[in-house]
Amino acid sequence: MPINVAVIGATGNVGREMLTILDERLFPVDKMHVLASRKSLGRELSFGDKTVKCENIETFDFSTVDLVLMAAGGDTARQWAPRIARDGALVIDNSSAFRMTEDVPLIVPEVNPEAILGARTKNIIANPNCSTIQMVVALKPLHDEVGIKRINVSTFQSTSGAGKDAMDELWNQTRSLFVNDEIEQEAFPKQIAFNVIPQVDVFLDDGSGDTKEEQKMVQETAKIMCPDIKVNVTCVRVPVFVGHSEAINIEMNKPMSADAARELLRTSPGLMINDKHEPGGYVTPVEIAGEFAVYVSRIREDKTVKHGLNMWVVSDNLRKGAALNAVQIAELALNRGMLIA
Repeated sequence: MPINVAVIGATGNVGREMLTILDERLFPVDKMHVLASRKSLGRELSFGDKTVKCENIETFDFSTVDLVLMAAGGDTARQWAPRIARDGALVIDNSSAFRMTEDVPLIVPEVNPEAILGARTKNIIANPNCSTIQMVVALKPLHDEVGIKRINVSTFQSTSGAGKDAMDELWNQTRSLFVNDEIEQEAFPKQIAFNVIPQVDVFLDDGSGDTKEEQKMVQETAKIMCPDIKVNVTCVRVPVFVGHSEAINIEMNKPMSADAARELLRTSPGLMINDKHEPGGYVTPVEIAGEFAVYVSRIREDKTVKHGLNMWVVSDNLRKGAALNAVQIAELALNRGMLIA
């Protein structure tokens, strides 16, 4: 069943990945529209072997499409998603605008596909935060098997998670250091080249010392997986272009050995296990850029707590952490008969 699709924000990192992945996964697109503001009108983008031109979001007739993938910011999503949904198209939004809205599903297809049943209430589905997605894909099989009562996670997030300007800043600062030029800072509060920054997003104004990114992971894990799990998060920006990493420690309700966890995760959807006790027997971000799966390494028992496990989880934040998950949600909707051409 061919589907008419529009992508909003297609000129950005995630939007371009959405176009690429829709083509790679042979999503049944009949007519593809890419929408942007006036300044990008006429700009040409690739979709498979075709070239599509940016159209004006202000004048576009959304009643002509069945599915809209949004890769713009929260303000754009809040302005346009409800209007588009009222015109009948199913909206899958990558921003944080609707993630915690009660009657908007927040979906990771490998984890809570059943949540899509509530999508028609508002005709909007929220795509979770990139760091949340890879974490819950890795932990859901363990939670189903033995129950998780506490998660302690430190993230190591690439600059692509903050957009193209942030990636450019890493590149420009690195080049400047080698040629002894002045270091310029705009995208980040401190130098990112050859450094790590223990702040992702802004600090909350509640006095907790947590950042908005850390709050997202706590709240989204509760909505997607289980509200009873205690989640402690520290988010760190690292000088990597693409690929988020996470050092995860969990406390479980029942015992599970590292070997048993390794075998369970090896047969779970969306996961690849690369865990050898030898130099290089683990996965790093540079190796998984462009890949679909969530990769798990360094699975080992934590002997300081009862029923504890440690693991290292890596994923392409532009793909599984954003564009791929959105396309998988679209595929889920298609398979459930929710998209009608």
